[in-house]
Amino acid sequence: MQSEAFMEVDGVSSEPKPLPPKPKFEPLKPHEMSDGRVQFRKVSVPQHRYTPLKKAWMEIYTPVYEQMKIDIRMNLKVRKVELKTRQDTPDVSNLQKCADFVHAFMLGFDVIDAVALLRLDELYVESFEIKDVKTLRGDHLSRAIGRLSGKGGKTKFAIENATKTRIVIADTKIHILGSFANIKIARDSLCSLILGSPAGKIYSKLRAVTARLAERF
Repeated sequence: MQSEAFMEVDGVSSEPKPLPPKPKFEPLKPHEMSDGRVQFRKVSVPQHRYTPLKKAWMEIYTPVYEQMKIDIRMNLKVRKVELKTRQDTPDVSNLQKCADFVHAFMLGFDVIDAVALLRLDELYVESFEIKDVKTLRGDHLSRAIGRLSGKGGKTKFAIENATKTRIVIADTKIHILGSFANIKIARDSLCSLILGSPAGKIYSKLRAVTARLAERF
């Protein structure tokens, strides 16, 4: 029996068989990734942003439809901006980028600032309320909002320019548009103002921070 087994082993050729060639698949198109299903996003339009949306509609429509290849329309019945992918949409992530862009406009950012969300990947919008930092009521709350803006918006502009962010102060809500690190610096400055720090102290802190940022790059 053993000799038969040896004979069988000897009969098998020791040369390795050539492997079959690697399959070459064409890259999937965006509409094929979701099994051909069209993907949707809806963005609610607040009452106070309805008129600005009407005025800036073409500025919003053009980059979304022509550059990002996403269909966009305003649904007047439910007061929502509806977005959906097309056959020629180059990337599925474009849909979410466009939704973030429209949402940023609804929060109060200018189209010129919000359109950066379509161009750059590392931009975010962060929102918080004054009461998240400190519970203030009546005149104390009004003074805190005044400190955030400064005379003629001077303090807000100083923080924006120093941190390369954009800030919207809508009543007690604050929205910041920028990169992760820059949002943190702007948020810390705003929180200090809410807690009662004078604007002069914030300016000196910002000068030190911007000098550090300039050294880093």
